[in-house]
Amino acid sequence: MNTDIALVTGLVMVVLSIPAIFSAFSEGRAPRVAAVLLVVGGVMVVWAMHGKPGGIRLEEIPAAVVRVVAMVLN
Repeated sequence: MNTDIALVTGLVMVVLSIPAIFSAFSEGRAPRVAAVLLVVGGVMVVWAMHGKPGGIRLEEIPAAVVRVVAMVLN
């Protein structure tokens, strides 16, 4: 898997887990699925950052998102 794809997918998973965690807590349930989503997304982000030689800097993330969106639309 391309590191850009792993990074963007992981970031999307982490972002989507946050409202799920709040929703679970507000309804009095355990946030099991949200916690799994958060962990898997975090692992994908870390894997992507370590998988690219030299790592991924913060300013490279928007370019990675654009490349992945362009790959999907092409």
